Amino acid sequence: MNRLHQVAGHTLRLLRCGEEYFPRLVAAIEAATESVYIETYIYAADGSGRLVADALQRAARRGVVVHLLLDGFGCSEFPHAWRAELQAAGVQVLMFRPQISWLTLRRERLRRLHRKLALVDGRVAFIGGINIIDDTSDRLGAPRLDYAVEVQGETVERIHASMRRLWAMVSWVSFRKRHEHDKLRLLLPPATQQQVAFVFRDNLRHRNDIQQAYLDAIAGAQREIVIACAYFMPGHNFRHALMDAAQRGVRVVLMLQGRRDHPLLHYATLALYDELLGAGLEIYEYHASFMHAKVAVIDGFWSTVGSSNIDPFSLWLAREANLVVRDKGFAATLRASLQEEMEHGGRLVQRSAWVRKGFWARLLPRISYVLVRLLVGVSGRSRERDNV
Repeated sequence: MNRLHQVAGHTLRLLRCGEEYFPRLVAAIEAATESVYIETYIYAADGSGRLVADALQRAARRGVVVHLLLDGFGCSEFPHAWRAELQAAGVQVLMFRPQISWLTLRRERLRRLHRKLALVDGRVAFIGGINIIDDTSDRLGAPRLDYAVEVQGETVERIHASMRRLWAMVSWVSFRKRHEHDKLRLLLPPATQQQVAFVFRDNLRHRNDIQQAYLDAIAGAQREIVIACAYFMPGHNFRHALMDAAQRGVRVVLMLQGRRDHPLLHYATLALYDELLGAGLEIYEYHASFMHAKVAVIDGFWSTVGSSNIDPFSLWLAREANLVVRDKGFAATLRASLQEEMEHGGRLVQRSAWVRKGFWARLLPRISYVLVRLLVGVSGRSRERDNV
């Protein structure tokens, strides 16, 4: 399968799971001469974490400016000793918002840094859903399914601007470096119809960019929509866009998490099955391992790979980043990989079997759905103008 593509002056390499991602990321860091930026939701103190940490330290010691931005909740267990080690080598480390305390919960603390981005020398970027963590589950012995894209080309400048701006904002909040924040106050216009586009979500001017990119592509679909999403709980507009597509004859295929890694979200998703199956959507549950992918292919031409789930937390609260690619070759590579995963690791949910489930089997999903919606309400979705 050809995973390397030339698209509109860009070089794109599709990377499946950590076994393909980490060697490419570390090689890029080892070749860095000027700067490295990394943003991640989870940074685990495991083999993959050590591999990246060692590469970052070597880069910093040879004079490369290294920035590591970690989410305060996802990285709440990041060892203090590791942070001290990185900083002693010259790596600059910042935390995006502190860990959530359920005793002193403030609404904005649910707005997490969920992006998984890396940028080397302002030239090579990595974007996708892969955290810095070993991707083989101790429970299953198989790698969790996830994707990232290594990209070079003009759109890397947009990624660079976004990462520099967020670093400056967190620096200002943490250390009151107002002069740096003001210097890098960049307002990036929404991505348009370019063939390779960096699309991100923040709590300012780009709150709906990722969702709108999906909705535009779904509205224009004529043949097929394939979405693989770890956490799937779309709102009314997104659900009805998919169901409308199915009603006009488009094949709509969802590959969703089959294993309960986060039970509340898992059962909340099940509450949507009646509506989605009734509208003619195909649902495959992935059981080969845990699934962490957030990707889609539409009409064999439009595709996206990124960090954004299709749920309230990603679409309404978190900072997310996706790459949108309009190219038949890249879409064919991603679709072929998804098709293989569905055939070997997915189980088709039969509507006839689903509707036979009794009241008690349906009660837990309904309760979970209500709880998730309440949690989103507590987060204060209306308070969108959050600086960070």
